[in-house]
Amino acid sequence: MASELTRRRFLAAASAAGTGLALGTGPVIAAGEEKPALLGGTPARKGPFSPWPVFDEKDEDALLKVLRTGRWYRGDGQYVARFEAAYAERMGAKYCVATASGSTALYTSLAALGVQAGDEVILPPYTFIACVNVILALNALPVFVDTDPETFQIDPARIEPAVTDRTVAVMPVHIGGNVADLDAVLAVARRRNLAVVEDTCQSHLAEWKGRKAGTHGDTGCFSFQASKHLNAGEGGAILTNSEEVANQCYAVHNHGRPRTAGAGPACRCQGVNFRMTEFQGGLLLAQMTRLEEQARRREQNARYLSGLLGGIPGIQPARMYGGCTRNAYHLYMFRYNSEAFAGLSRAAFLKALSAEGVPASAGYTPLNKFPFIRQTLQSRGFQRLFSKERLALWEKQNECPANDRLCTEGVWMSQNVLLADRAEMDRIAGAVRKIRKYAPDLARA
Repeated sequence: MASELTRRRFLAAASAAGTGLALGTGPVIAAGEEKPALLGGTPARKGPFSPWPVFDEKDEDALLKVLRTGRWYRGDGQYVARFEAAYAERMGAKYCVATASGSTALYTSLAALGVQAGDEVILPPYTFIACVNVILALNALPVFVDTDPETFQIDPARIEPAVTDRTVAVMPVHIGGNVADLDAVLAVARRRNLAVVEDTCQSHLAEWKGRKAGTHGDTGCFSFQASKHLNAGEGGAILTNSEEVANQCYAVHNHGRPRTAGAGPACRCQGVNFRMTEFQGGLLLAQMTRLEEQARRREQNARYLSGLLGGIPGIQPARMYGGCTRNAYHLYMFRYNSEAFAGLSRAAFLKALSAEGVPASAGYTPLNKFPFIRQTLQSRGFQRLFSKERLALWEKQNECPANDRLCTEGVWMSQNVLLADRAEMDRIAGAVRKIRKYAPDLARA
């Protein structure tokens, strides 16, 4: 079932095989003309949406150019360095350090900013598992604060009460292409002397007050995994405006070795190998050429779709904070109220939506309640780092009721749906209207 899919499995399933831009078939269905497909009606649309990734000869040429250099390692190649410079310029940052993945970008940032064993890092529970894994990998304590359900982002009012004398960083996660309330997050960070690591893995080209998300905190972390808007299969990047932070990030991701040999000790810190390959650098340079055009198309379709869905009782598109001047729409997210659909469960709604030719997912489940986190905190190592009293308080503070509810209401559609033509947005809204009209029958079916 769609509700059982992880985000990445869902996005892969939504990007059905095929080439070109799928425009769907048949006329746009007006509300009431047809029964839902599950009740014997005609599906609102047929065929796959736009496949993902999008590529052409330009991408093939980029890979072949790297191949023919015989220099596939960033240490003696040129393409990763060229990508770093191009991405920093495109995003309005002074420095960029490319990494092997978005996860390694997060780990590298936290380590470079001084997160150590026994420290605490604040994050939201409505996010991908990588966020908590990198904190635990540094033997630090992930401290969850509740979600603002209207925006699907971290609730900034909950951050400061969660700060302790061990808190060293906060990780706002810009979920789905939307942007967390950066003004509020940064204000708390300044008052409490906390590092800010923006998880911008889902929000390429998103903006807060006209400035790119990922350039407001100490670092901004990006992912180029297969589902992302800028795609190399895997890969990541760190943006920062601090030369010292950039140098430290480079060292951490390169076994502690500095960018320039002889520019100090052979190893300036503990590090790992999180380097990007030259092939990824070359491919990303090619992929960047279509990034803006695709972003504009998603924005236009998302605004139009929100106008349609926002008028349907029981459907509430994710709200943006006033400072969010551009939403990247990695996901189109809305909340589903079953009461407005005659008690039709979200799982049944998603099943009916799928039958109409509209792929959708239930989104995240409560990350803060994943059993492995408690198991990790009960391990010998963490018991040595944190007192029984602190871990007992963590259990007490780990309740996030707003997030729990959001995880029962959230519905996602993937970014490639928004690359279709406008008529498809009409068909999606028509499918939802059909389902609502016949919700009592679907609930009994």
